[in-house]
Amino acid sequence: MPAFSRFLRYFMAVGRLGSIRKAADELNLSASAIDRQILNVEAELGMPLFERLPTGLKLTAAGELMMASAHQWEKGMTEVRARIEDLRGLKRGHVEIAVIDALTRGYIPETVHRIQRDYPGITISLRVLDNDSVRRAVAEGEVDCGIMFDPQSLRELNVRAYVEVVLGFVTPPGHPFGARAQARFSQCVGEPIIAPGEPLAVGQQVALLEAATSVPLERRVTSDNIQMIAALVRQGAGIGILTSLDVMTEVQEGRLQFTRIAEPLLRPMTLALCTASARTPSYAAALVLREIGNGYTRLDHRSALADFGTDTAREAGE
Repeated sequence: MPAFSRFLRYFMAVGRLGSIRKAADELNLSASAIDRQILNVEAELGMPLFERLPTGLKLTAAGELMMASAHQWEKGMTEVRARIEDLRGLKRGHVEIAVIDALTRGYIPETVHRIQRDYPGITISLRVLDNDSVRRAVAEGEVDCGIMFDPQSLRELNVRAYVEVVLGFVTPPGHPFGARAQARFSQCVGEPIIAPGEPLAVGQQVALLEAATSVPLERRVTSDNIQMIAALVRQGAGIGILTSLDVMTEVQEGRLQFTRIAEPLLRPMTLALCTASARTPSYAAALVLREIGNGYTRLDHRSALADFGTDTAREAGE
């Protein structure tokens, strides 16, 4: 194993840099030692791993296969080390999380900060992706867990926690819409709309609602970025259509208003904390999942609307 791992370290460096000399400089080794390791393995395999060109070394088809296997081996060794740490009872490890853009403010940053404070041995990587990319990253084992809207395949995913999020109109402070707890979708007719676009999950919801109700939207601006939509609304460019999650922080701070869209055909969106069905979380990942799950109900639309200061009793009666 040590000889094999040493070769892979040399091989991956050469493959990434395209040069034995550059790999030797990076690894602080002699170029001849690296070259000898690669030549020995090529002789054992009976085919070259690199094409020697005047401009440098390029992976052959066999080299590409070796590189893919090397990455898998490296990932596997990382997981094995994490599990060995688990056996030793150490609160250490690295956790990869994928989230949608709406979670870049508020609850997730607060939770990550708390984990850093309480478990300094755990490091976290946060990837901000569109909804479908979060689902794929979790299902394919690229991350330990992810938070997404309406997970499609429950065979690939385990839902660890979920809350419901609703669609609504977003307006600047003082706008007449803000005095309403809820409004019909048709009440935005004639108003300038700042609309969400693909690949935002909320954009798909708006498109379905628009088609089902035959309500024509006066789209002044379309954006695939939630923060851009919120900023345009604050500037007075129009009425935004987003979810209660998207603007939770801004509404709580008094910088925006939220009015729920009340349509019989419109159902709340499910915001799910998921892991891959085929992957058992490491000790560190399980700890992070527990910490995220503990306060997850704060993201539910009922909790959010209460925080927004809306008249929930009037909302139920309208």
